[in-house]
Amino acid sequence: MPGIDESFAFHPLNIAVLTVSDTRDEASDSSGALLAERLTAAGHKLAARKIVTDEVEAIRGQVKAWVDDSAIDVILTTGGTGFAPRDVTPEAVKPLFRREMDGFSVVFHQASLGTVGVSTLQSRAFAGQAEDTFVFCLPGSTGACRDGWDLVLALELDSRYRPCSLAGQIPRLRDVCA
Repeated sequence: MPGIDESFAFHPLNIAVLTVSDTRDEASDSSGALLAERLTAAGHKLAARKIVTDEVEAIRGQVKAWVDDSAIDVILTTGGTGFAPRDVTPEAVKPLFRREMDGFSVVFHQASLGTVGVSTLQSRAFAGQAEDTFVFCLPGSTGACRDGWDLVLALELDSRYRPCSLAGQIPRLRDVCA
């Protein structure tokens, strides 16, 4: 049965959080704050946190800088995944991917269906791998970030999760997480 196997060691990941917004600042960034709080409460390290505007160059530049930083294992973005004219996170990030993780969108939408119903169709949440860094792009609402972390990412980024966890695909953990 899938779940956390307490007999295995927990290996914390170094996770960066990027908020994409034209209107948020550090004080009003509730979605970025929720992700930062959740990941640290789970035992992971908040490696970096930043807010950028809804501009392709700003988003892509920050994600690329973190992908190039070997100290960052995972990037979580929040915002810019909807259908408003300024929502350009997919257009900014997807060109950086060498692999897309189609299953993330499917699982995220299944989880989200239970909390927001068919409104989940308004999200273009997605994930993939840029070089060896996993990137998960969530909607900007605090509820969507809660669903994304609590119902999907908290388990999949925990090295103790079985039958397997993405933690075992992070280069520095390949020999210790099976």
